[in-house]
Amino acid sequence: MKFNTPTSTILYSIEESIKAYRKLCAKNISEVIPDITVDQALILVILSENGGYTQMEIADMVFKDYASITRILKLMEDKDYLKKEVNVHDRRRSLMTLTARGKKAITLLHPIIKLNRSTALKGFTEVELVQLFDLLKRITKNCTL
Repeated sequence: MKFNTPTSTILYSIEESIKAYRKLCAKNISEVIPDITVDQALILVILSENGGYTQMEIADMVFKDYASITRILKLMEDKDYLKKEVNVHDRRRSLMTLTARGKKAITLLHPIIKLNRSTALKGFTEVELVQLFDLLKRITKNCTL
């Protein structure tokens, strides 16, 4: 049985696509907000849509471990993009809210996010996108125990 090299597999191609997309996002975001990373921008978007998430939920959504998300959130707090406060109902949890600077960043990020998505998905039909989404979800399901 012949094995493909890692670089000739569909899973490698998926990883390559993700890295290319993140590089595009980083470039476009840094042109508008120089001191923010792709992960920080993603966290701002998540918090702007629903501020009720815990650190662990955010970590899961952005595929980061707890130590990394703690570090990222601290940096964002230091840059005045968000404010963390102790939850009075559960002192083990923090309440994270966007600051005025964080809200302004969201306003600046929305057109960049649209541009990034349209650039990456240029030439795909709606049917192809639905099919691709379904196929990727099947891969995820196959890998999840």
